[in-house]
Amino acid sequence: MTYCLGITTSSGLIMAADSRTNAGVDKVSTFQKLFDFSVPGERAIVLCTSGSLSLSQGVLTLIRRDIKQQVETNLYSCPTLYHVASYMGSLIRKMHQQEGQWLKKDGVAFSCRFIVGGQILGEEPELYLIYNEGNFIHATQETPYFQIGETKYGKPILDRTVQYQTPLETAAKCALLSIDATIKSNLSVGPPILLVMYETDSFEIKYHLKLSGEDPYLIDLSSRWQNALKEASEQMPDIPWRYSLKATEDSQPNTD
Repeated sequence: MTYCLGITTSSGLIMAADSRTNAGVDKVSTFQKLFDFSVPGERAIVLCTSGSLSLSQGVLTLIRRDIKQQVETNLYSCPTLYHVASYMGSLIRKMHQQEGQWLKKDGVAFSCRFIVGGQILGEEPELYLIYNEGNFIHATQETPYFQIGETKYGKPILDRTVQYQTPLETAAKCALLSIDATIKSNLSVGPPILLVMYETDSFEIKYHLKLSGEDPYLIDLSSRWQNALKEASEQMPDIPWRYSLKATEDSQPNTD
């Protein structure tokens, strides 16, 4: 399983991913799921991926091949992030055409999703979610984050803490807390955690981090959040108990 997320704010972008993959309880591996394809000074492009490893790795291989061979349409020739998302969608469809029919014969699940974020010179920063079918949507001020993979455990934190005007450093902490909550509740998501922070108009990924499960900062962050939640729950006002569930003659079930 996987958990990746991207956040767009008024001052930049946050991208984060875990590194655990598994194909059963006794087959757990670590693979990188966050990739930096930036060209400093000209474009900052970061990808996160989830789903079938063979499919996502195939797409990444095609991206690198097209760059190396200077194919007319490649990640470095796309004029906007919209074109980057469209290009990546076409590569997903190409992989489905090449491999999908053979895997389908054996009933093998074959799907992936990508989050791509960044900024190209002359454009504003953008964040896109690319679906398995190759279509995509972009983040807005009203919906400033995307998740892929095991999303449900980390979503409540993002819903309550992240807005478009959230300071970039705060958004980065919220991303880590969202991943930490997912790791706590799902063993198929795990460290190392990769995190990048991109500042608008910098056209360079200056801030990046890799956190192991034993990293002192990650342990401290998790502990502080847990203690804060516990303290907050203890400070909630008492429940005004009034309703009685005691059965009366009027509330007896009708057995006729």
